[in-house]
Amino acid sequence: MKKSLGVLFVVLTVAGSLSALAVGQSPTPSNSDAVAVITQMENDAVKADLAQDASFYERYLADTWTGGTSRGTWDTKESLLADMKDTKNNKTNSESISDVKVRVQGDVAVATYKSTYDSMIQGQHYARTIISTDTFLRQNGEWKQVAGHSSQAAQAAR
Repeated sequence: MKKSLGVLFVVLTVAGSLSALAVGQSPTPSNSDAVAVITQMENDAVKADLAQDASFYERYLADTWTGGTSRGTWDTKESLLADMKDTKNNKTNSESISDVKVRVQGDVAVATYKSTYDSMIQGQHYARTIISTDTFLRQNGEWKQVAGHSSQAAQAAR
């Protein structure tokens, strides 16, 4: 009986300590706050594309960012910024996004959406609808996009 009381005491002490740790943790932004911030970032990216604002991507892409394009190529932060600054061969004529959904798991978030655009990219004209997935990481309280991938959307049956 004495041994089982001792075990019960240890279990209750550990459980109480874990509860105290959970209550004493510093507050973190809620998932709904993160969803709002990342949704705004996705919408701001459209504005940056239309304005040819490379500074947006300088601020919000992680230095190690990579993106798979719907053209079957890879971009890096460096190559994307170089393309944006080459306004002779790169220009977004129109762009819109829809169906933005953001899922947050701690300091990682994934945004999915559909985008329709008309652009000149590296001297070639593209007008298409794509589906995209962007991955974000919260570092020092700030969200940075660390990866992205897009594929051409399926054509609706006629």
